Amino acid sequence: MVIYYGIAIIVILLDQLTKWLVVKNMELGEKISIWDPYIGLLSHRNRGAAWGMLEGQMWLFYVVTLLVVVGIIYFFQKEGKTNRLFAISLMFLLGGAIGNFIDRIWRKEVVDFVDVLIPVIKYDFPIFNVADAALTIGVVLIIIHVIAEEKKNKKKVS
Repeated sequence: MVIYYGIAIIVILLDQLTKWLVVKNMELGEKISIWDPYIGLLSHRNRGAAWGMLEGQMWLFYVVTLLVVVGIIYFFQKEGKTNRLFAISLMFLLGGAIGNFIDRIWRKEVVDFVDVLIPVIKYDFPIFNVADAALTIGVVLIIIHVIAEEKKNKKKVS
């Protein structure tokens, strides 16, 4: 069980380290091209949720994040012990939630820095960070888990 929490800790540490490096070494709005024009680092701050929604509603983010963290730990203790994929997905969610929560508590904003352009559809993806990526990975893994469980349950019924 403890090893799973290690995933969340690694996500949190990597998230906070990368954010610290951006804040320490880049001016706000500065962009560093990694693979021009598709991927770059762009020092950005977000005072809201995804895509800047609910900007300035920090109290709401504090409450929601605390509820989410409690829910993740509850489901991990209840269901994560029996399913490795579900446990891992919950730990990605936990690490991502706590990573952005730390920013909201200490900085009153979230540091974002990964800028991706998707040329096929000419879409400049919203700027994100390691915590956001971990949240996305966690959700994708939960979807895979749910689909796998559905297939397994259908085989049991037939």
